[in-house]
Amino acid sequence: MTKGLHVPSEIGALKKVCLHRPGEELLNLPPFELERLLFDDVPFLRVAQEEHDAFAEILRGQGVEVLYLEKLVAEVFDAVPGSRDEFLDQYIEEAGIKGKLMVKVVREKLDSITDNYEFVMKTMAGLTKAEIEMPLSSAQTLNSIVNSEGESDLLIDPMPNLYFTRDPFAVVGNGVCLNRMYSVTRNRETLYGKYIFKYHPDYKDSSLYFRRDAAFHTEGGDVLNINERTLAVGISQRTQAAAIDVMAQNIFWDSDSKIERILAFNIPNNRAMMHLDTVFTQIDVDKFTIHPAIMGTLQVFELTAGKNPGDVNIKELNDTLEHILEDATGVDQVKLIPCGGGDPIAAAREQWNDGSNTLAVAPGKIVVYERNTVTNEVLDREGLELLVMPSAELSRGRGGPRCMSMPFWREDL
Repeated sequence: MTKGLHVPSEIGALKKVCLHRPGEELLNLPPFELERLLFDDVPFLRVAQEEHDAFAEILRGQGVEVLYLEKLVAEVFDAVPGSRDEFLDQYIEEAGIKGKLMVKVVREKLDSITDNYEFVMKTMAGLTKAEIEMPLSSAQTLNSIVNSEGESDLLIDPMPNLYFTRDPFAVVGNGVCLNRMYSVTRNRETLYGKYIFKYHPDYKDSSLYFRRDAAFHTEGGDVLNINERTLAVGISQRTQAAAIDVMAQNIFWDSDSKIERILAFNIPNNRAMMHLDTVFTQIDVDKFTIHPAIMGTLQVFELTAGKNPGDVNIKELNDTLEHILEDATGVDQVKLIPCGGGDPIAAAREQWNDGSNTLAVAPGKIVVYERNTVTNEVLDREGLELLVMPSAELSRGRGGPRCMSMPFWREDL
């Protein structure tokens, strides 16, 4: 049984992956708060879980060990004395609870959950006012009682985006970036990764290339392991250029890292292309899926280590995307396969449903959403082996199979 992390590429045979099965956080999504919670619609939980279970079974059928984020965190609390209390202190601090009395009542509510797995799931689901008994008392003020009317029914926001495990942290080679995410809504998700990589016996010794309290924001959907020596990172809506500077400092001078260069792709700042993996994703040694709108618009920088520790050399690469990827992968010719087969309407529709966001379980073998029929037909004609998963409800969160998975171990190519 493998311990630690090892992800030297995007396409090496997948052996271990971290998922999160959607839970009651999807039931705590009031329609009038969707925008704030970064959702466009309310998924039907039972069907979303059935689809996610089908995804996990597809992976197991390919010999992949499926880990669940919630179980890993519960294992930490079971094994490490004091870790749950430490987590709860930080969780409460970041939960946005109003009023000292309410903080006390919420802490007592969460503390009363004795089973650690159930406790973790509740922290993910959030807490509503209806779940708390709050009798009028001298500890409250008339102002707080009157002005609480009409406010949100949520005491603690849910974390509905958690089933996209790609984003809170990103495995790079044998290390990990524990991210500070773009929005406060999602940054709380990284707490779970913090306790896995700080305390879990299988992962606590992994190198940390980024920290959740960093000054700049970054997300895992912008991080692609081209090979063991080349890392691609998107400068995007969700990842700042300054965050890549921090990664470079930590990656280039880590004794366990084999990364020699980082390619920073400056992509358009919009929802349709929020992460680099919605722009292009490697699916075979010589093939990538791409968003057709990206062609001819990318600015790319190459970062390499300088002669002195802490020095980073940066140069702009003035070349086509094909040539840059050919140089990065070491193959003579790469094939860029456009989402929707290049048809503008099909591409827009299937890009909205993450047609370019596929998960490779081995070179040329990829998990795809069933609903992206045009793109899937194109991929099939190009000789890819498709592992097709249901996607009516999971896709409402605007993320595909790659978004829903964080590889912990891939075999070397």
